Amino acid sequence: MSKTADTRLPDPSRWKALAFIALAQLMVVLDATIVNIALPHAQTALGISDANKQWVITAYALAFGGLLLFGGRVADLWGRKRTFVVGLIGFALASALGGAAQNQGMLFGSRALQGVFGALLAPAALSLLAVMFTDAKERAKAFGIYGAIAGGGGAVGLILGGFLTQALNWRWTFFVNIPFAVVAAAGAYFVIREPSGSRNRSPLDIPGVVLSALGLVSLVYGFTRAESAGWSDGLTIGMFVASGVLLLSFVLTESRVKSPLLPLRVVLDRNRGGVYLSLGLAVIAMFGLFLFLTYYLQVVKGYSPIRTGFAFLPMIAGMITGSTQIGARLMTRVPARKLMGPGFLAAAVGMLLLTQLEIGSSYVGLILPAQLLLGLGMGTAFMPAMSLATHGVEPRDSGVASAMVNTSQQVGGAIGTALLNTIAASAATAYASSHAALGARNPELLKLQSMVHGFTGAIWWAVGILAVASAIAVTLINAGRPAAGPVTGSSGSGDADGVEDEFKVPVVAH
Repeated sequence: MSKTADTRLPDPSRWKALAFIALAQLMVVLDATIVNIALPHAQTALGISDANKQWVITAYALAFGGLLLFGGRVADLWGRKRTFVVGLIGFALASALGGAAQNQGMLFGSRALQGVFGALLAPAALSLLAVMFTDAKERAKAFGIYGAIAGGGGAVGLILGGFLTQALNWRWTFFVNIPFAVVAAAGAYFVIREPSGSRNRSPLDIPGVVLSALGLVSLVYGFTRAESAGWSDGLTIGMFVASGVLLLSFVLTESRVKSPLLPLRVVLDRNRGGVYLSLGLAVIAMFGLFLFLTYYLQVVKGYSPIRTGFAFLPMIAGMITGSTQIGARLMTRVPARKLMGPGFLAAAVGMLLLTQLEIGSSYVGLILPAQLLLGLGMGTAFMPAMSLATHGVEPRDSGVASAMVNTSQQVGGAIGTALLNTIAASAATAYASSHAALGARNPELLKLQSMVHGFTGAIWWAVGILAVASAIAVTLINAGRPAAGPVTGSSGSGDADGVEDEFKVPVVAH
């Protein structure tokens, strides 16, 4: 790409467009947790067995995780605005089907369809930001808002899910997506003007689509199944083996075909690769935490679903503050690694506080400050990570580069839920076995103590994972601070002497 400055005037409607993109992203992130709150009620209403209830979550995860790269490539091919609007409309229809479900088959099918259209919607949303906001300072603000939503939206889902389930019924956790989607789609249709010259009209890489989808589905299902069937289960092992073979075949295919689904240049850049890896690790830790804190507050402390949701507000406040007031303000002044590394480390310190959880732990004295640290750290790190993941990418690759961000988070979430939950269950079982005498006297107390011991044991692992994410961000990412003004993309790599180049913000017109 040329090194000349982009002379195209900024889109005057870009900030209005950001509002609708943010609304759509909020809907997708909310959906990840809002259904969890409603699941017990839906299970009872539709007569879903304990063995099958996981498919309410798994059907969505498999479709979403497996098709994200395809969705990103479709956005580059069709156009991001068109893909974005189609994804919103499809998501709304799938949500309506889920809310009207009369049996478990309808519910599972609706969740899979939500995953399909979410895989179109999510990368299109992020890539629209990448091609619409090219000025460094404006880009920082836009990605600050997006990062805050991506990080804190899940906790908002807990509040909204609890309210809707208690005040109305579980079906409204699906129906609530419809107004979100309709408003966002209408706004996007009338407001968003996608820059010209940014599509990738190369033929679709069908072998790449098949191999990546099957490989990612096998990987996500392997971790999901490990949570319920164990790591030594034959099918679990088979899924991991199949995933390894399929994804290796995918890489080999992408290195040889003329128009690859995922150009290897997108992931082999050390900065983008560092973002994908560190972000995926951080999400492993965060998903485990949401799970453990939700159970701790509801089962151990006896909180209602609504109260549990509100108990997560400090984390949301921390994420919004870290993303918009720390990350966005400093991103144009310091290199991304100096925000991501300390951000993940601050989150690790917050997680470290939660290793001290006990049955009688004070919310104000322990959980609240831990959440504030977690939120501040994650918000500070997420914002530059989201921006850096698409910097220096040719506009025609921005959709698939954005899809890789979502893929790293989706796979990280699947790994985090399965891995940390398995660690917690093993630690709880070991604790219960070694305290059998207490169980004979007070079985309920032993049950709670074992659960909390399992949580803290798994949280120690999460601390270590966040520390590794911080180390990767500091050592692998070497992009300098963004240059002021809209200039063309460069790799952003440091030179041989370790002197940082300023990374350039990609333009959207050739």
